[in-house]
Amino acid sequence: MPMLEDEIRRLMAEETAKLHADPDLLGRVMRSHRDRRRKVTVAAAAVAVVVVAVPPVVYLTTGPVPTIGERSTFSATPEPPAVDDTPPVPIKPSDLGDLGDGREFGHVRVGYLPDGLQWSRWSVDFGDRYATAYSGKGDDAGSYRVLIYMYEEEEVQKADDQIRSHRGEEDGEEVTVGSRSGYLVVRDVGEDGVKGTPTLFLKMSDRQWAKIMFGSAYAREFSGAEAVGTELRKIAEGLGSTM
Repeated sequence: MPMLEDEIRRLMAEETAKLHADPDLLGRVMRSHRDRRRKVTVAAAAVAVVVVAVPPVVYLTTGPVPTIGERSTFSATPEPPAVDDTPPVPIKPSDLGDLGDGREFGHVRVGYLPDGLQWSRWSVDFGDRYATAYSGKGDDAGSYRVLIYMYEEEEVQKADDQIRSHRGEEDGEEVTVGSRSGYLVVRDVGEDGVKGTPTLFLKMSDRQWAKIMFGSAYAREFSGAEAVGTELRKIAEGLGSTM
């Protein structure tokens, strides 16, 4: 099974290229640094100008319940030179808490899942973007078979941008799921043309999009692309909004 770490790293690389740190991020991290930094005498008139950038670096812990964090890096041009060489502190975002059977999370209900799948006990919450995943009994911790990633409010633009990119590369196809529109594509296909992540984007409303992904190894358990597409459509059709 593919690892959630790899999938979320790929998602964040796509979606957070222009992400900026929270306004108070620098203050929080620098206060944490000051508690541990060496005492250094610096000229009273020195002025430091610090620019914060949050690159799309995402990882999971190796424990039984994966969590996701972002690593911040700092580019500084102080006079005199900065002397604090303490590594940046990883920032752990929120998860969605205990979802029970995982059939309802955020503002969405999951009506259908393929047989044998259960909530993986993993989720991540970035506010108007959040996700959870489903695995099979006995699967490795941190792996997934189905992952559902939600976009809401202004964040729906990120889903639309991804679809535009696929259209521009002539990947995938427009689909209709009940009365809702969507886009079906196999993302991240390897050079052998075999590996990839079957993905269905579903427009649930102008304020809410879903992205449903099949792990590449799980997809190979089905008879072919048509069978995988059928399952993706069933999951999409069973999604209900609680917004």
